[in-house]
Amino acid sequence: MHEDQLLPAEPGIRAIARELYRHAKDLPLISPHGHVDPALLADDRPFPDPARLIVVPDHYITRMLASQGIAPAALGVPSLDGTPVQTDGRAIWRLLAANWHLLRGTPSRLWTERVLTEVFEVPVELGPRTADEVYDAIAARLAGPGFRPRALFERFNIEVLATTESPLADLGAHAKLAADGWGGPGGRVITTFRPDDLVDLDWPGWAERVAQLGAGTYAQFLDRLRERRRAFIAAGATSSDHGHPSAATLALDAAEAAALFDRALRGRAEPGDAERFRAHMLVEFARMSVEDGLVMQLHPGAVRNHNAALHARHGRDVGGDIPGPTEYVRALKPLLDEFGTDPRFRIVLYTLDETTFTRELAPLAGGYPAVFLGAPWWFLDSPEGLRRFREAVTETAGFYNTAGFVDDTRAFCSIPVRHDVARRVDAGFLARLVAEHRLPLDEAAETIADLAYHLPKRVYQRTVHNGVTT
Repeated sequence: MHEDQLLPAEPGIRAIARELYRHAKDLPLISPHGHVDPALLADDRPFPDPARLIVVPDHYITRMLASQGIAPAALGVPSLDGTPVQTDGRAIWRLLAANWHLLRGTPSRLWTERVLTEVFEVPVELGPRTADEVYDAIAARLAGPGFRPRALFERFNIEVLATTESPLADLGAHAKLAADGWGGPGGRVITTFRPDDLVDLDWPGWAERVAQLGAGTYAQFLDRLRERRRAFIAAGATSSDHGHPSAATLALDAAEAAALFDRALRGRAEPGDAERFRAHMLVEFARMSVEDGLVMQLHPGAVRNHNAALHARHGRDVGGDIPGPTEYVRALKPLLDEFGTDPRFRIVLYTLDETTFTRELAPLAGGYPAVFLGAPWWFLDSPEGLRRFREAVTETAGFYNTAGFVDDTRAFCSIPVRHDVARRVDAGFLARLVAEHRLPLDEAAETIADLAYHLPKRVYQRTVHNGVTT
């Protein structure tokens, strides 16, 4: 990797960006939203092989290759319908290498190249003729103790890593991490409360999961969710996460919410009930956040499982989702009317619809003390997406109504690379402000350190009633 990768091309601004980047490059990583399996770190077993580490879990990669007709099964993606799946890691790796050109210009190519060169120190570029050489080099490193998950965690300089679990999760991996001194409140690996599968009536198996929660009535449902939030807090959680189709919020009265819940539980939900219940539950979860201090994250706008054939064959979260247009100003008003100025409440808003950054999200963050803007996420966490975000929101929301970078990844080894990309992009943005005499160099240096480290640490901390924070 060139030392000036992603920094501005103009020499004067690049020199400033180099100086600013130095203030952020070695700061610890705060990873407040991600999807790394906590068992990976709890068990600390060697990674199986290069393909199962780098290719199979990374739906950014498998999705791009699938768009060119390469079956996910050929890339080792597990199937639900009995489709034979490639299990030979070397064969999967060779298929990636043979089609490496398909990733040109994508952030996936950038991240993966840097994982190969920086994490695994592979001396050659990946391509069809070097596939086996690269595979063998990675496999040799994975065999050593320095490449076990916890050793890499230390090497990556991760201060806190938040995983994401359903309220129904037993949190056993987190208990093991706590016993080893890695988890629990103030731990290095913490959980996040993600209740989507219990509030989305359209999600197959909803009633069965509610029964598993132990709720037969709406009042019991709320009580059980509060109990599970307490268990998550005991496991270190500082935030909840909500991935709804829209940002709609709705404050139903208790009787109406109970009637809706009972209809759904009996299999008699009416048209529109699912959206109304999701919207109502966002307000209820905000109320719970005021009570227990969990920071609320809202990630709306993904049209889940748009690729029906991919979903039927391989299930959720394998690259079949598509962004959709999302409205926030009217959608969030019921929630913000009740909690938007409450000092005990904090919500971090994300979007897959970047047309809303300037028009809706930045003004909301600039108008409500409870609202913070999450980093460009998923389809938008590219270098260009990160730059557009700063350009779109800074004028109205400033820097300090944003919540830092989130890597949002299942690909563990890409975490430090993704954070470094964000720090380089921010260095370039701030360098332009310095070059244009809009920001002094010392303030820009302070700002990039805040964006990289201090802001996410501050925003995602849990706040409790009496003002004591943990």
